[in-house]
Amino acid sequence: MADMIDIKVVIDARCIEPRVEIHTKSETEMVGNIINAIETVARNKYPPVMVQDKGVVRIISQRDIYRVRTEGREVRLDTEDSSYPVRGTMAKFESELDEERFFRISQSEIINLYKVDSFDFSIVGTVGVQFDNGIRSYVARRCVKPLRDKLKKMYEYPVEGGEQR
Repeated sequence: MADMIDIKVVIDARCIEPRVEIHTKSETEMVGNIINAIETVARNKYPPVMVQDKGVVRIISQRDIYRVRTEGREVRLDTEDSSYPVRGTMAKFESELDEERFFRISQSEIINLYKVDSFDFSIVGTVGVQFDNGIRSYVARRCVKPLRDKLKKMYEYPVEGGEQR
């Protein structure tokens, strides 16, 4: 049947995010519809964030956000190479962002765990966070244990070092 689609799901514990590949002889209307359906489902569950940049409204996908943080009394959203002021509170962003991807490391910062290059657990009482774009941040002491628990759950192996006092 021409309307049937061969779907194969591969379960791989090393895969952090679902990945979709479409193998086809040519790009057809059906392929376009499949892509639109997947994007619509992803957007509905985790909507993009709208920011203003010099009078232009930009739509930022959650996967492109590195962190949301406060700077003074202003809430800012950081991407790989830009920082935008945004409307809303940290609590609003914490509730709207994908809880599997984002983690609140302090009262003033929420990070995208998938944009982190490394965690430095050797610092006693806290954890250093190195993002893949070179930005560095630190986890508040009260958030160290919840972060360890989250990482253990995500990656299914123990996180050692930097014992809390």
